[in-house]
Amino acid sequence: MFKPLGLDHVVLRVRDQARSRRFYEDVLGCTLAKFNERISLIHLRFGEALIDLLPATEAGPVGPDHFCLSIQCDDLKAVAEALRGKAVALEGDVVQRYGAWGDGPSIYLRDPDGHMIELKPRPSA
Repeated sequence: MFKPLGLDHVVLRVRDQARSRRFYEDVLGCTLAKFNERISLIHLRFGEALIDLLPATEAGPVGPDHFCLSIQCDDLKAVAEALRGKAVALEGDVVQRYGAWGDGPSIYLRDPDGHMIELKPRPSA
């Protein structure tokens, strides 16, 4: 179905984006990769992965929002169908999103405890 490659990114909901950005840049050495102004999403580069910062809201309180796993596959839509065949409920369809290796398709699903997981193919080299 697919090959696991590693972590693409984690998304954190934070109280104060500016304060959190300073911490991740000044203390952990992250650098700004991209800013999505439409949803106020800060993408910070940490090695090969990203740490994304979203403002906390009532709908998304402070803490982890989701994490994204980098995969290798030939057809993400086929992966989505195979997951549905295993009774895995997907959160929407395949959508283009930004990740550690650029823009590309991804899908969302939840684990048995309700944690949101994004699966995103890494572009071929």
